Amino acid sequence: MEEEKKSTLSFHLQLIAETGVLDKYPFRKLLIERDINEEEYAAVLEMLQRLNRSYKEQKEEGLLDYTSLLLEFVGMLPAKLYYWDVLLALREEKQDDTYKDLVNELILLDMKNRY
Repeated sequence: MEEEKKSTLSFHLQLIAETGVLDKYPFRKLLIERDINEEEYAAVLEMLQRLNRSYKEQKEEGLLDYTSLLLEFVGMLPAKLYYWDVLLALREEKQDDTYKDLVNELILLDMKNRY
C-alpha cells in the first residue's frame, strides 16, 4: 500500500511539472526532480543562509576572492544535486532573490575558473 501511495504521489508531481506551473520556481522544481527529501532541503537552505552571511561579511571587509565559499557550496550539496544546476536554478528563481548576490558571485567565480 505504501509503495502505491509513493507511486501515485510521484505521478501527481510529474503531472504538475508538465503543466509548467513549476517553471516560475526552477529551484523547487530541481529539488522535486532530484528527489530531495525534507532533511536534505533543510540542510541546503541552512548552508545557503550561512554562505550568504559569510559572503556579506567578507564583502564588507573588502575581500575580493570568494573561492572558499564556492568550494564549501560544492562540497556541502547533497550528492543528488549538481552545483551548477543549483546555481542556475537559484538565479532563475524570480520569486525569491534572497541569495541573488551570492549566487551571481559564485556563478561568476566558477566561470572565471573554467576559462
